[in-house]
Amino acid sequence: MTYAITQTCCSDATCVAVCPVNCIHPTPEEPDFGSTDMLYVDPRACIDCGACADACPVDAIFPVDRLTAGLREYEAINAEYYADRTPAPAVASPNFHTWGAPVFARSLPSDFAPLRIAVVGTGPAGMYAAEDLLLHTNAEVTLIDRLPVAGGLLRYGVAPDHPSTKGVGETFARFHTHPRVRMRLGVSVGEDVTVEELAAHHDAVIYAVGAPADRRLGIPGEDLPGSVSATSVVSWYNAHPETGADAVRLAAERVVVVGNGNVALDVARVLVMDPDALAGTDIADHALAALRGRRVREVVLLGRRGPEHAAYTSSELLALKHLPGVDLVVDDRDPRTGAAVDAAGTGEKAALLRDVARETVDWTRAPAPDRRRIVLRFHSAPVEALGTDAVRAVRVTEDGAPSGAEIGAGLLVRAIGYRGVPLAGLPFDETTGTVPHEAGRVTGLRGGYVVGWIKRGPSGGIGANRACAEETVGTLLADAVAGTLPTPTGTALDFRRLARSRSGHLVDARGLAAIDRTERARGQAAGRPRVKLATVPELVAAARAGRRRPKL
Repeated sequence: MTYAITQTCCSDATCVAVCPVNCIHPTPEEPDFGSTDMLYVDPRACIDCGACADACPVDAIFPVDRLTAGLREYEAINAEYYADRTPAPAVASPNFHTWGAPVFARSLPSDFAPLRIAVVGTGPAGMYAAEDLLLHTNAEVTLIDRLPVAGGLLRYGVAPDHPSTKGVGETFARFHTHPRVRMRLGVSVGEDVTVEELAAHHDAVIYAVGAPADRRLGIPGEDLPGSVSATSVVSWYNAHPETGADAVRLAAERVVVVGNGNVALDVARVLVMDPDALAGTDIADHALAALRGRRVREVVLLGRRGPEHAAYTSSELLALKHLPGVDLVVDDRDPRTGAAVDAAGTGEKAALLRDVARETVDWTRAPAPDRRRIVLRFHSAPVEALGTDAVRAVRVTEDGAPSGAEIGAGLLVRAIGYRGVPLAGLPFDETTGTVPHEAGRVTGLRGGYVVGWIKRGPSGGIGANRACAEETVGTLLADAVAGTLPTPTGTALDFRRLARSRSGHLVDARGLAAIDRTERARGQAAGRPRVKLATVPELVAAARAGRRRPKL
């Protein structure tokens, strides 16, 4: 028997580090790492030890004989990756393969004074950087976030029906109470404190602020009510405190989503899946109530190119194929779509659509009242959002002509990517939406560093941030040893006082723990894992209530 890696793989390579027979690829040292949809177990080399499953932070690895119906395809998917690859020669040793000499690339000399480093952003990128520093050095880390709760995109970006993916947050949470960590949540850099003030109190600052803005379509009618970004929809169903309960209105039976990346598939899946299945997740109460209205019957995913160039990962598409009570359909009106699917080879993305129903959809008809479905429409782009007071339809290209089909829809969602935004005090490249840097070192700013999407652009999943953080931390420590970091003029206590005087909703580690207890208690009462607090005042009130000492 062998193990197989499945849909929720985060590609952070923790499993690679513990495998005694080197049967999980691509490894961080291999060229394919970061460019494949996931990691894969070689069934020819796996010895069924289960070390990878124990180490996986998102519970994505299972014995193949225990794969459930929706995951059985992953046995073949893992094996296909190795179909044209020659296995490495076996090495006779107690550890089954030769281990390299220990390397301590991210460490400081033993007599080096502890560095004070601020990490701005508590999503995966920031937390991988903090983890690296805490495990390999004696640095003191200040975790800063503009929201009064930690997690970033793990909390507010992962779809609620992917609880295993959110499980990596538990790995990061152990560092929230680390003795060398100070948490300053609810502090906005650029508003409450400046970049210069932050630098004055720390030896170095790592910015992990992500890419919070969305890309625009640039079409007429894009600003009509009923035209929203995928960022807004995802924040809405994840109870983001800056997104109101009325940010998304599900008043129509059909929704058009522009884009076919993983975020687009997440939005489509959440909008049409059975609300009872979502009731056991941490979805926002207001979103669950809206979905129970069952107004949305059909979601149309527009892809500018063909199925062979789709942006989604194979694992996310497979999940759509197994969604209970939801049909997956390919709009067959463009002959190039079917031709690409039929010509696709084994293992190619388009081949996954070979057993999906094809239909030349009649957009003049309303969605069927007794079924819910997701329609994949390739070789089609939006031209105009139609409507007077709100979106009523979307005009899309057909056969290359801009005056093509008109798809009736009451909600238009743009899911064509994220973009970084400037942060006062940091240089910014408007073309790429990133902070200019060299191996993570901010250009022209001593002691300033970047990780994550603000560093490399909005690409790569959770695990990609690990290697990204390792590079940046390595650069930072090299600068420290070289003596090029600026000397802070303020102390950690000074910064605490500054943050407290500037922020009206400062939350520390004890307050964060109180928020977590409150949400879990609310969830227990509702039969759910947690019920999120959906506004900043609610979060701050829970944090402060949890910090009050009981009267004797």
